[in-house]
Amino acid sequence: MKLRGRILWLTDDPQGIAQQLTGTDLDARADAAPALHYGVNTDLMISGAACTLGYTGDILGPYFLENFKEQVQKDSIKDGGFQVVVGGDAYGSGSSREVAVVAHQGAGIELVVARSFQRIFQENMVYSGLPFTTDFGVIDRLQAGEDVDLGELAAELPPFFRAVVQNGGLLRYGTRLLAGEIEPEYRTDAPARPLNCVEKIIAARTWAGGERFGVAAVGPGDQVLCEVGFRGVHEYTGGMVMALYEQEWGNTPVKNPELAAAFEDHFVLIDQPTVPLRVKKQRLDSARQLRDEMVSASLKNGIRIHGPGQKYDAGVCHRIVVEQYGNPGTIIILTDSHTPTAGVLNAFAFGVGSTAMAFALRTGLVPVTVPKTVRIWVTGDARGVVSPKDLILHIIGDPYFREEQWRTSATDTCVIQIGGPGLDQWNVDELSVLTNMTVEGGLMTGIVEPCAPVREFLRTRRPGVDTDALFVEPDEGAEYVRTINIDLAKVPLTVATPGDSRNRAALADVGDVPIHNVVIASCTGGSLADARDVLRGRKLAPKVRVTVTPSSAEVSASAEREGLLGLFRELGAVVTAPGCGSCIGNGPGIPLEGETTASTTNRNFDRRMGAPGPVYLVSPAVAAASAVTGHLTDPRSLTGTQA
Repeated sequence: MKLRGRILWLTDDPQGIAQQLTGTDLDARADAAPALHYGVNTDLMISGAACTLGYTGDILGPYFLENFKEQVQKDSIKDGGFQVVVGGDAYGSGSSREVAVVAHQGAGIELVVARSFQRIFQENMVYSGLPFTTDFGVIDRLQAGEDVDLGELAAELPPFFRAVVQNGGLLRYGTRLLAGEIEPEYRTDAPARPLNCVEKIIAARTWAGGERFGVAAVGPGDQVLCEVGFRGVHEYTGGMVMALYEQEWGNTPVKNPELAAAFEDHFVLIDQPTVPLRVKKQRLDSARQLRDEMVSASLKNGIRIHGPGQKYDAGVCHRIVVEQYGNPGTIIILTDSHTPTAGVLNAFAFGVGSTAMAFALRTGLVPVTVPKTVRIWVTGDARGVVSPKDLILHIIGDPYFREEQWRTSATDTCVIQIGGPGLDQWNVDELSVLTNMTVEGGLMTGIVEPCAPVREFLRTRRPGVDTDALFVEPDEGAEYVRTINIDLAKVPLTVATPGDSRNRAALADVGDVPIHNVVIASCTGGSLADARDVLRGRKLAPKVRVTVTPSSAEVSASAEREGLLGLFRELGAVVTAPGCGSCIGNGPGIPLEGETTASTTNRNFDRRMGAPGPVYLVSPAVAAASAVTGHLTDPRSLTGTQA
């Protein structure tokens, strides 16, 4: 590759972006790089609105980086002649949407250079054929006129990634594997050693060649193929997944369709009355086309469909997986970055892109880079004050995770394994907040060690299944890159300040923040009861809007029986049917002009909720208290009780 076009530096300074868009290149080199934006996320790369339009480069390329730093317009990058994009740390944070890679390619980007990459985005680049590197020296070589061999960059990748590139992509690799032309690229005879929870699950499910599964041990950095259990898609991704599938394998049946499902959840609330008209005009028709494409492909391939008016329950995919499908010791994948939610069930659950899902639907396998593991040991009394939302914001905002201090190479991944007696005071819905938000900390997933609430939940939810026999305990002597002990008595009520979920701040340190819009919703889970306890006997502050969106039909029905939803309605809140909603800008609760939002959702990237405006991530109790006062509020200040 020779530098025929321009280099786009994604600077932290908006003026640096503006300068480049007007045609003036920055005077920048590898050793004199400008301050680069931290965590260029997939919502910035391609918005949720643009994603409804389709999934090909010609459709998405014009929208690449639209609104970045409030400088980039539609077609700015594509028409600017940029060939290389340069980012900072945590490039590709956020969603598993493979269309973020497609948008790069559609805008003419041929190489991505960044300080570090997030796991799903990096995999999607490998599988979609977009070259990348963390070696900034490549920039100097290109600027000097050198014809850089991109094959050299691929040669630096781990063995499985190299094999995928050499075979022309993951799906072509899968075709050769199914034909018996490929054997494991990794060692299958490693000696046994003590393993942590995730390592034990991976080792038990690793393909050992032929029809054999299971190896004695795996270690961080190993790349293996694993037998996958449950697989799922939703409207944003289902059409792309099956289009890729059919391009490679035609009408060949999906492997184990009974272990797959399609979920109509991301678009179901766009048509609601309180959704701004501009959002409906921008998204509704194209979203319905994507939904119809997913439904048609699912019916054709014998994949069950969840959603309004469908045979199976409506709700957010992650909540339904926990309610109905997940089991301990299994591998669960969906084309959504919040798949780690199911890690609450002592499963290895993680998000994948569309190509990896197409591969999994045909082969029954999923590529896994064995992660490093950090053990989080939780003790102490939450005092009915500290919630799992406070705890996970406290964890992922720690410099160890925010700065990815666990990372020693570009392709490293990391998970957290959460255990300890402190977990027993929360139910599964609350505990799922911990695993759901691990991806927001740059982690592959989280897994909860066997504990009483999870055991009891599964005993009642999986009749006929001996789930107790499926739980995976860590071995004595298992290795962790770090063990972090957390006493809940020392965890403050915590928020994430606008821009990134890792922007940790103690609520007490945030100061006086007026709140106009409160959203209690999303797959992040948590307890509606926490909000009820704060709101009962009180009124909403004037001009504060509140939206409540249950995560599933079951949660909605239960909350209705308990009187929770009735209470919210009496107070003037908008209570919706189950769905993803405003978390991704597709439902009631989208910020209006000039509003500041307090939300129980999991992401607060710029414009993710469908409009500009600051978004603070908070617990349900803090959200409810803020709705009462019109300011970010500690719920204890309403009652006078002390921790």
